[in-house]
Amino acid sequence: MTARTDRLRALLAERILVLDGATGTYLQGRDLGPGDFGGEAYEGCNEHLVLTRPDVVREMHEGYLAAGADIVETNTFGGTRIPLAEYGLAHKVRQINATAARLARAACAKFETPERPRFVAGSMGPGTKTISVTGGITFDEVAAAFAEQTVGLVEGGADILFLETQQDTLNVKAALLGIDRAFAEAGRVLPVVLSVSIETMGTMLAGQSIEAVYVSVAHRDLLAIGMNCATGPDFMTDHLRTLAQLSRFPVSCFPNAGLPDEEGRYNETPELFVRKVERFLAEGWVNIIGGCCGTTAEHVRALVELASRYRPRTAAPVRRTVVSGIEVLPIEDDRRPVIVGERTNVIGSRKFKELVIGGDLDQAAEIGRRQVRGGAQVLDVCLANPDREELADMTAFLDVLTRKVKVPLMLDSTDHRVLEQALERCQGKAIVNSINLEDGEERFEKVGPLIHRYGAAVVVGCIDEDKARGMAVTRERKLQIAERSYRLLTEKYGVAEEDIIFDALVFPVGTGDQNYVGAGAETVEGVRLIKEALPRTKTILGISNVSFGLPAAGREILNSVFLYHCVKAGLDLAIVNAEKLERYPSIPEEERRLAEDLIHWRGDDPVAAFAAHFRGKTAVAKRSDRSALPLDERLARYIIEGSKDGLVEDLAEKRTQAKPLEIINGPLMAGMDEVGRLFNDNELIVAEVLQSAEAMKAAVAYLEPFMEKTESATKGKVILATVKGDVHDIGKNLVEIILANNGFRVVNLGIKVPPEDLIAAFRAHRPDLIGLSGLLVKSAQQMVVTAEDLRAAGVRCPVLVGGAALSAKFTAAKIAPAYGELVCYANDAMQGLDLANKLVDGRTREAAAAEVQAAQARLREAPAPAAKRAAPAVASLIRHDQPIPTPPDLKRHVLDRFPLEEIFPYLNPAMLYGKHLGLRGNLEALLAAGDEKARRLRERVAAVENELLATGAMEARAVYKFFPAQSEGETICLYGPDRRVL
Repeated sequence: MTARTDRLRALLAERILVLDGATGTYLQGRDLGPGDFGGEAYEGCNEHLVLTRPDVVREMHEGYLAAGADIVETNTFGGTRIPLAEYGLAHKVRQINATAARLARAACAKFETPERPRFVAGSMGPGTKTISVTGGITFDEVAAAFAEQTVGLVEGGADILFLETQQDTLNVKAALLGIDRAFAEAGRVLPVVLSVSIETMGTMLAGQSIEAVYVSVAHRDLLAIGMNCATGPDFMTDHLRTLAQLSRFPVSCFPNAGLPDEEGRYNETPELFVRKVERFLAEGWVNIIGGCCGTTAEHVRALVELASRYRPRTAAPVRRTVVSGIEVLPIEDDRRPVIVGERTNVIGSRKFKELVIGGDLDQAAEIGRRQVRGGAQVLDVCLANPDREELADMTAFLDVLTRKVKVPLMLDSTDHRVLEQALERCQGKAIVNSINLEDGEERFEKVGPLIHRYGAAVVVGCIDEDKARGMAVTRERKLQIAERSYRLLTEKYGVAEEDIIFDALVFPVGTGDQNYVGAGAETVEGVRLIKEALPRTKTILGISNVSFGLPAAGREILNSVFLYHCVKAGLDLAIVNAEKLERYPSIPEEERRLAEDLIHWRGDDPVAAFAAHFRGKTAVAKRSDRSALPLDERLARYIIEGSKDGLVEDLAEKRTQAKPLEIINGPLMAGMDEVGRLFNDNELIVAEVLQSAEAMKAAVAYLEPFMEKTESATKGKVILATVKGDVHDIGKNLVEIILANNGFRVVNLGIKVPPEDLIAAFRAHRPDLIGLSGLLVKSAQQMVVTAEDLRAAGVRCPVLVGGAALSAKFTAAKIAPAYGELVCYANDAMQGLDLANKLVDGRTREAAAAEVQAAQARLREAPAPAAKRAAPAVASLIRHDQPIPTPPDLKRHVLDRFPLEEIFPYLNPAMLYGKHLGLRGNLEALLAAGDEKARRLRERVAAVENELLATGAMEARAVYKFFPAQSEGETICLYGPDRRVL
């Protein structure tokens, strides 16, 4: 890196830098003719103007620099051989790019001073072909084209390379590798900015969201990442906010001057443009701001003035394990275990193998799609058939599969050449499966560079060079190898710890092999030890290996019980056929015991006992016999077990006894409540919860036609949406049915609805009410964000919110203030109907709104239950002689493994015993009075505390930091390093 690069990086932290405006808009405004372009054959090739009319290009740069731009882009947007070949100019790639950079450099030299440097950004557009969308070009061809362009831009004196308006992440990856090659040949490295185009549908043309794009390139050392083109500022808000929350790089944004009209003109004036862009700066989301299509020197001048009033974004990214395909998949505790589909594997699936051999890759890919529909969140792909060419099979299959599924892929191969070709076909961040120390560091040395080059997570098997016991069976050996691999990968090979996934190895426990006696329990405990010692890494297991060689009817049982115990120990990913897993809660107690005896090797001969029980039996999809249960219990069991067999018949019978809404709110919701409890207790996995959701949807769909419909005219219009990032819609769909059957016209926007889509729907439909739903904890915060965006867009419609993660208190304290208008919390669908009825009725609207707002004001003012607020001090009692303590530093401190015995005394007894354990009354008073229930609960809590202290099963961590502060009346103000109020 040069001194100019160092200065540029320093400036990004000091102030918001301003990029120039549109190139095409300026050149079109000059009314150039064929002669200006060098003849009719070149008309429209703006890049050729650097050779034929350099004066025009120089005047453009100087106009933007005079307006105050810090960075100007070269006139090389279409400067690779791909678009230039269409004009017969492929042989001039280097000349055009070098000349363009020199023109921009000369212009900058006229305006820059030591105090105010100006920078040249080499513009590198997407070209006219994309690997994923248009086809007709290969990864290597894209890489070569950008390498060639880079050589010219470096030669001409560019300070930065701007990969802009990118529409396909595969093209981006290829371009970055091409740039790397050019840097290596030139012996010089320039900083790179990546800017992608997010279309109005919320993704790039190739389908990735801004989060998925970031995950795919986060391994790179970018100067900045951002967005440009496609839309005006209005549609960028949510995407830019998301990027600003995630990125470890500075963030850039240069929107169009609105959307074009029917004649292709961009009509946002500089004043309107900066008014819309101002929020991006005020929120602290950007480091570089500029303009794209339709923006002029006057837009840039307005941006310069705006940027002078705000501080640049400060990066504070959260480190987490995330992989991606077209869609993003965070691997987090609340998603455990992530299910990895195992059937797109020629070793594990005979059908898949036969389809590949027969050349029917489309049907082979359908196996992968069916796994995803069945709950797989990642697909393991293995084409290692010793009788065939693995490289050819892998590349051909991935070309088909990646067009059918959006989930991340796990590339299962021991050949690093196959892995590299496979990674070139994955838009997102894939998982490499796998490496180990069986041959020393050989695999690490071959695969490590691929992880850096393409961005991937990696599975690391607990295997080393030991010839006698290389595959770790005992928990101690598993941990020993994991810790050694961790040190090598993080310290020697530079792999981020959150990208390491340890395979603690699963061995068959029923083969009679003495080497594997008790191996099931060793794997469970091995997972636990690895998670405790290396908490930022993840773990994975191939679950079905545990039951190899046992009767088919018992394999599903053992797999399910084994998975349950592994998840309890901390397992993050499970390679398993989710469609064939037996639900743990549905397994009879005796069969659970037989499986656990085999896993933990209890009893005289657990293999014989297990085999004897299941020999001759056949595996069935759903084992539960519901026929003897009461009707309401049967209906609940359908939901709990995710089964539809017999559901309609029992619903028909129940309809003779109760109304449809009573059935939904009664046994069906009781089933869903139990599903939630089982999931929280790790007895159900995500795929099984989704099956339960499908059963609930089927039940509601059957009952809907029988619901009583209001005879009145339409009461009003309601828009419903599940907020961005949440795919759960059972509750929302139930609200839709109830509202629609009670006189409302409902517009259901579906799931994962970003704020801009909601705003567009509001403007299109002009509803009387908006309803927002969300099940996940993060959805509550997303509702706050959505409320802020609705307010910024001028929406004034009453909003109803509901979902498992919400409360009336959160609504009052967070969502309502963010919106500034009426926000009502509904505990269930019927309360939502009641509120909707009141809010659309002119006779009751004002009173209902006033009642909600008064209740929310009381909630906001209510003190915390456990805190006793002292009487406010009067001025005469304020002490002015107290010394102000000086903290040791103002740095962030992390406390790891904080002693639990110091934390337990601070547990709030009112919350613990009253809210969570159901004890009515004051604990201490009840104990003093000899209350038996209070005594039992206190003893149980003490037992849990003692167990946690003895086993170390729970770890406490904390973060603290000192801030400068002062009081202003009843408010305490905290200050950041720059003395601005936080």
